[in-house]
Amino acid sequence: MTLEKNLKERIKELTCLYEVSSIIVNNDYKELDKTLFSIALSIRKSLQYSKHATVEICSGTFHLISSTLTKKTVFIESNITIFNESKGYIKVYYPADKFTKKDFLKEEKKLLKNVAINVGDLLERVTIRENEAIVKRKMEHADRLSILGEITAGIAHELNTPLANILGFAELLKSKEAGSTQASKDLDKIINSAIFSREVVKKLMFFACEMPQNLGLTDIIPVINEAMNLLDPTFKKTEVKYKVTLPKSPVLLKADTIQLTQVIFNLVLNAIYFSPKGGLIKIILEEAKKKIILKISDEGPGISAEDVQKIFQPFFTTKTVGDGSGLGLSVVHGIIRSHRGTIDYQPNNPTGAIFIITFPKQ
Repeated sequence: MTLEKNLKERIKELTCLYEVSSIIVNNDYKELDKTLFSIALSIRKSLQYSKHATVEICSGTFHLISSTLTKKTVFIESNITIFNESKGYIKVYYPADKFTKKDFLKEEKKLLKNVAINVGDLLERVTIRENEAIVKRKMEHADRLSILGEITAGIAHELNTPLANILGFAELLKSKEAGSTQASKDLDKIINSAIFSREVVKKLMFFACEMPQNLGLTDIIPVINEAMNLLDPTFKKTEVKYKVTLPKSPVLLKADTIQLTQVIFNLVLNAIYFSPKGGLIKIILEEAKKKIILKISDEGPGISAEDVQKIFQPFFTTKTVGDGSGLGLSVVHGIIRSHRGTIDYQPNNPTGAIFIITFPKQ
């Protein structure tokens, strides 16, 4: 290669690095695919035989190629590293009927490596931004639930006394009413409504973490087994299958066993409600060094993106009218929070819901 031609190639390579840096600086994170495609075109322009070259960039969900590939090719490649892990590659191809690997210049290989480093840095920043957005959404959601919990606790306390009075005086009148008169029947309706309302208040207090607890170090494997045994008739009636996967050794957790049973009941009954006939519900318990993880998954329709932020709010439900009060998941959230745990939702694959409960070890 002549000195003049060599100089032209160096200028093209430097121009490519400058263009790539400019593209990254002016990058719109919402249109990352366009950014990567512009980088691919810039790489192609810098190559000695640019008219015959094809550039491919692949990383995670992003996969683009600058032009159609021939059946047989020769190529050079450089890995894209994100947080010190190989997460993709950039490849440059030539058709094998016209070129060999020797037609790639050493400088072009070096250029590809430098561009891959820049792309890796860009994708690291994208990942950081996405993680920050997720954390921000979770904090905002936690704040809303916390405020809602305080309001709910206040309402529950205010309702407790009048409900106790209504129930007490109704039962007193009932004891004085002889026989099955109309007045006696009306008093029964008042008593039943008061009891129902008291149960709603109790659930609201669960959500607000206001219910007293009887915490003790216990093996939660028998708790799960007992709950599933009690739910077995419901599974058979609805023709839904289940599979329980538990560790062989005891899993100790400082918990209120009655409240923990209620968590399992509510989540599994929800899963049964939304499961199709023949659907499979999985209950998986895992133990790590510092945490205990309980996963409950189903094969139902799952939860829409717009509803995910509301599922733990009191009275929110996607069930048909009359099938649910909308307090099941809010009670679950309150109990888990009072045990210093967390509950998260993620979609199941290909369809369904997964609830992941994480308890810290004592």
